[in-house]
Amino acid sequence: MTEEQRKALARSEPPKEYSPQRAAAKYGKRPGEVAVRVAQIGTSLGGFILDVLIDNQRGEFEKNAPKRADQLRRKLTELGPAFVKVGQALSTRPDLLPAQYLDELTSLQDALPTFSDADAFETVERELGRPLDAMFATITPSPIAAASLGQVYRATLIGSGKEVALKVQRPNIPKGLELDFHLIRVGAAFADRFVDSLNTSIVDLVDEFAARVFQELNYVQEGLNAERFARLYGDRPDVVVPGIEWEYTSPRVITMDWVQGTKLSEQDSLRAQGLDVLQLVDTGIQCSLRQLLEFGYFHADPHPGNLLATPEGKLAFLDFGMMSETPETARYAIINHVVHLVNRDYQAMAQDYYALEFLDESVDVAPIVPALADFFDDVLEASVDQLNFKTITDGLGGVLYQYPFNVPGYYALILRSLTVLEGLALTTDPKFKVLGKAYPYMARRLLTDPRPQLRDAFAELLFKDGQFRWNRLENLLREGAKSDDYDAKAVIPPLVELIVGEDKPGEVNTLRPLVVAEAVKVVEALLLGQTVETARSEQLAPLVALLPEQLKRLPPMRVGSDTEEEELMALRAQVLRVSEMLSSSKGFDPSAMEPLAQALQQPAARSFIEAVITGVGTRVTARLIKELLGDSSSASNGGGGKGAAPNPTAAAAR
Repeated sequence: MTEEQRKALARSEPPKEYSPQRAAAKYGKRPGEVAVRVAQIGTSLGGFILDVLIDNQRGEFEKNAPKRADQLRRKLTELGPAFVKVGQALSTRPDLLPAQYLDELTSLQDALPTFSDADAFETVERELGRPLDAMFATITPSPIAAASLGQVYRATLIGSGKEVALKVQRPNIPKGLELDFHLIRVGAAFADRFVDSLNTSIVDLVDEFAARVFQELNYVQEGLNAERFARLYGDRPDVVVPGIEWEYTSPRVITMDWVQGTKLSEQDSLRAQGLDVLQLVDTGIQCSLRQLLEFGYFHADPHPGNLLATPEGKLAFLDFGMMSETPETARYAIINHVVHLVNRDYQAMAQDYYALEFLDESVDVAPIVPALADFFDDVLEASVDQLNFKTITDGLGGVLYQYPFNVPGYYALILRSLTVLEGLALTTDPKFKVLGKAYPYMARRLLTDPRPQLRDAFAELLFKDGQFRWNRLENLLREGAKSDDYDAKAVIPPLVELIVGEDKPGEVNTLRPLVVAEAVKVVEALLLGQTVETARSEQLAPLVALLPEQLKRLPPMRVGSDTEEEELMALRAQVLRVSEMLSSSKGFDPSAMEPLAQALQQPAARSFIEAVITGVGTRVTARLIKELLGDSSSASNGGGGKGAAPNPTAAAAR
């Protein structure tokens, strides 16, 4: 912490952290207070629960689910902040609720009636230790926004005249949250004990979520969160993160830069200003992917009210009270999961759920594999840019609901973040697909990230059934180039590592023979039907220049079999396209090939080069012998057959 931040924290006592043990001990001595609140909750939710039980008994659960979901949303809103927060959390849990409930609770907003302005201004003066008019030249007489935990005023600072947003916490809110979460936890313990169909510990979920909500009560921590978010993601020119005014901040009051903007949900207003909704959503997707999969620190409450479009067309993130982190192992596991999905390797996908902590390692994934295959075989018939993220998550949620999955909180928040963004875009363009926008980021990471975990995923994507997938590499290069921070220079080192990288100590490199075999075919393709001098004048010049001298001296080749020649010509065309894509993409210049040229001079590359030279030499020799023998056979029979050469000299020249 800086000195300013320490002073802000010391201005008043920070709210207590969530402690279920403390709450149990406290309210165990206050049965009257507990009874009154239980009666309020029971009166509000009792009718809903009874209706659901009757629906279930009559076999009308599915039919009436939309109506019941709407009923639940309204009841939670009436019960106040803790229940509103719980409703928002439940909207991200496909392992706990059917899709109809998720849809309805996703629309649950935490807008609540405002509290007294006099109480709010009294809190500001008490927390900051000065009269209101000694700090602010102007302040709105009533709040411009109200949420579950506080309300916001627009003000200007004395002296600088800077416009700021002043957020003030509701009075006595920790006490109300503590009682409600204590009672919710008691209900969760009952559910864990008596409801056998639940795959997840509800008590654990309540504890995790309540701890996050209590963290939101410390506005100094929110300020620290905002500054960390700005350091990680504020470098994007199209992203705005408000700065914190620490002199006017305390545990229950926070003052930050005023951001003029329009909520992304107010799309008519955005269009009237000439702002591109889809471009703003794409900015949100790219920033969210960096949050979730690159640095792992992400905004955990991304509802539309926390995303603003500025008049300049930038995307502003607000409200950093609830943040979360994706574990490093999970970040790599998610990307591996995408690779396994593309390869339709459902056995590996099922194994990924161990790394993602969806499943305990004691659970046998064998029954899950066919369910994944049934669902994703249909999904994958569509191209990446046609896939609807919500359709996939709903379908996958159906799979999760049937098996003993325990979806970690961070993953549920990831789903919510991307689903919210896609939902905003779909209101403008019904054909918008968030996965199509996300794929360039994934491609760029696989192409350029040097970390071993992603190098393995990259190799796994390119090699399948012992064959190198040139079409996959082409697609990655095409999609990766669409990413804002793509740099063609960064693509070369991972490719070099794949081709001639050092073997890991004590491990057998099973890919090396496949790479050698593919390199032999590529060299044949480069030399097929042309001289090396001709190749130097084409787009393949950078690749041909890297060939060892022994290969450069080989004469142009022909292949006796039409089929073999067609296959090698097709490979040559693919290599040509890849070379052209690389050399013409953003960030490429001749120096980009230096890592490969340097690597080929290293001792580790010698065995690779020797193997390629040997392989090419063997295949060229075999073809020459085949042609010579074919010519001799044709001559002895009168000649004239297909493939016969006019004379042995010409055959040898080929």
